[in-house]
Amino acid sequence: MAHAVKAPSTYRQEQARATRDRIAAAARALFALDGYRMTSMAAIAQKAGVAERTVYTSFGAKREILSAICETWLEDAHARDIVAAAVAEPDPMATVRHAAHFLRSLFETGYDVMVLFDAAAAEDPKTRAMLRAKLEGRNHVQNLIVGSLADHLVTPLPAAGAIYRALAAVGIYQELVVESGWTIDDYEQWLVQELARQLLGRGRGPTHVPLQPSSRGS
Repeated sequence: MAHAVKAPSTYRQEQARATRDRIAAAARALFALDGYRMTSMAAIAQKAGVAERTVYTSFGAKREILSAICETWLEDAHARDIVAAAVAEPDPMATVRHAAHFLRSLFETGYDVMVLFDAAAAEDPKTRAMLRAKLEGRNHVQNLIVGSLADHLVTPLPAAGAIYRALAAVGIYQELVVESGWTIDDYEQWLVQELARQLLGRGRGPTHVPLQPSSRGS
């Protein structure tokens, strides 16, 4: 049976998509600068160079802008591709490397978004529900990665999943990279070593630390 050919986007649709992207980018910058709660739809409209009603027409509510920012972030991080590669990999150490790279890519492209999600969690019930759904989706993906290692784990699967989620915490990245000056490569190498140690029982030597840590954290 022949597959239906998807109609090309019209100029109006392309314009609408470009406007949504511009609004989301403006909102992301303002959220990082002023915080989610303090950023108004009017401020987002002004920074994006559109009328306030255009923001409402494009998104309806501020939480929907946050949701769109999340989707763009995951695309920029190639998150789905990395997870698919991790789950399909037969070599457990290769899976661990994918698991570490997954976290590295998320933080490298969207540390501000992850901080923003934590801050926005205190907002209205609908925003909290949206964020809770995003968190559940993230946990599901992380469980898929760890679950693909089930035959090689040296710790029970639920505990292994908890370890991975703990290592994925924003606070760990912030302490090591933002505060202590580790490079993103240092962070990823440390994750590989810790995941291999904790989940596979491999590499029980000294933990990797940067040879020349930045003085920013001192």
